[in-house]
Amino acid sequence: MRGADITQEELFSFRTLEARIPKSHPLRKLRAVVDILLSTLDDEFGVLYAFTGRESIPPERLLRASLLQILFSIRSERQLMEQIDFNLLFRWFIGLTMDGEVWDHSTFSANRERLLNERMSRLFFERVLALAKWKELVSDEHFSVDGTLIQAWVSMKSFVRKDGSTPPPEDQSRNPSVDFKGEKRSNDTHASTTDPDARLYKKGDGDKSQLCFMGHVLMENRNGLVVDVEVTHATGTAERGAAKDMVKRSIAKPGATLGADKGYDTQDFVAAMRTCKVTPHVAQKAKGSAIDKRTTRHKGYRTGLKVRKRIEEVFGWSKTVGGLRQTKFRGLQKVAAQAVFTFAAYNLTRLSSIFGWRYSTA
Repeated sequence: MRGADITQEELFSFRTLEARIPKSHPLRKLRAVVDILLSTLDDEFGVLYAFTGRESIPPERLLRASLLQILFSIRSERQLMEQIDFNLLFRWFIGLTMDGEVWDHSTFSANRERLLNERMSRLFFERVLALAKWKELVSDEHFSVDGTLIQAWVSMKSFVRKDGSTPPPEDQSRNPSVDFKGEKRSNDTHASTTDPDARLYKKGDGDKSQLCFMGHVLMENRNGLVVDVEVTHATGTAERGAAKDMVKRSIAKPGATLGADKGYDTQDFVAAMRTCKVTPHVAQKAKGSAIDKRTTRHKGYRTGLKVRKRIEEVFGWSKTVGGLRQTKFRGLQKVAAQAVFTFAAYNLTRLSSIFGWRYSTA
């Protein structure tokens, strides 16, 4: 017998929000882990808020919502609030009830401005990494390092002369056409009026110049987890400088190896690694290489160069899923906060694969 297509709203629901989420859903175990990690930051949250006044959005819910935005590749806060409004899974993960009021996107952004800074992002990142170390998933012997460009949230039209001598465009419309042909522009003479921290840079001779930042990652080679993150201005020496800082912070075992591409094959970088008692497994340049047979004759050197390429998976995920191809923030500190939090989310997804949370049927 054919059923009738009759739509009638029900005033009450007899199923709880908890009952609507499948027991085998991968976000269940992730939510449990995230709640434990956030509970360790309770004292840090308390310092950020006053004891009197109007209640703000709970910081735990802010971070859970920000985590969902990264994991589900939601482009903006406005879209995130729309998703939370009708998506019961999102409501459950954040901690809202089915009838709980969803925040305005501007209110969410204003509250997150105080919470999601580089310090808090790094604290959350360190908690995730501590969990991986507790489970003995992080190598202390073999690492890889690399950098990538993060496109700034600015227009090339904002890149004007610092002395103010750039003539105004002839087209006085809201979005005027600007012809840069024949004009020599560099970071020494020009700066962006929208984001002064952005730098004009290109990674290769055949690449186009763009206003960007540079993100750097130190990865351990056992499970491909990120152990350190740095965000800098985009310069020709930024990759090697950030690598030195991350090695000093995060590699404590003498004799550890560090894989890297040919951009790190310089005399000063290799010497700095040897001073830190780290063996540089750096890909050799065709001419003038700083790497000699003391390193290349070992089998571990070839293995390190092969495993090093896994770091591209980190950047691939962060740009395609995590939304780090082009930042939505302005200023080096805010971009750094976004990058560190994004790589913390990446580590959580790696842990979910390692532990089998994604494929749980129980």
